[in-house]
Amino acid sequence: MKQHFVMLAAYNAWCNQRLFDAAATLPDADYRADRGAFFRSIHGTLNHILVADRIWMRRFTGQGEAPTRLDAILFEEFGSLRDARWREDERIMSYVEGLSDSDLASRFRYRPLTNPVEVEQPLAPALLHVFNHQTHHRGQVHALLTGLGRDAPSLDLALFQRVSGVGMT
Repeated sequence: MKQHFVMLAAYNAWCNQRLFDAAATLPDADYRADRGAFFRSIHGTLNHILVADRIWMRRFTGQGEAPTRLDAILFEEFGSLRDARWREDERIMSYVEGLSDSDLASRFRYRPLTNPVEVEQPLAPALLHVFNHQTHHRGQVHALLTGLGRDAPSLDLALFQRVSGVGMT
């Protein structure tokens, strides 16, 4: 089971890099404009993905910053946000690499921000949720880029597997 999560962590980092590369080509006004997405802009959505990752990594590890709002803007500057995204992806990959199948089957407890009642669940489904959540919001950014007439990059898992070789054995 662990190898699937290692693949998802690497895929996640690859997708984030491709999406940030595409967002870097935008004029600042387009990058920050409210486009009607749940977190309004590309900037807000990219910040939200990092916010959620930090919240979940704090839950998983007990370490790191955990924002208290899902719509927090952690970084106003694109370059700072991109650097923080890269560091968080490295942290996620390192964390997943250190897990055993036994760890993935273990249970943990946390309190959601939106309803702070303690929840207990197995680690593996929660970690899968983290990767699914990122995919969901990256899809929103992809749609916003497309709506701006930009050539949004392919984020297909199968493409990642073919170009990286990860998950192909």
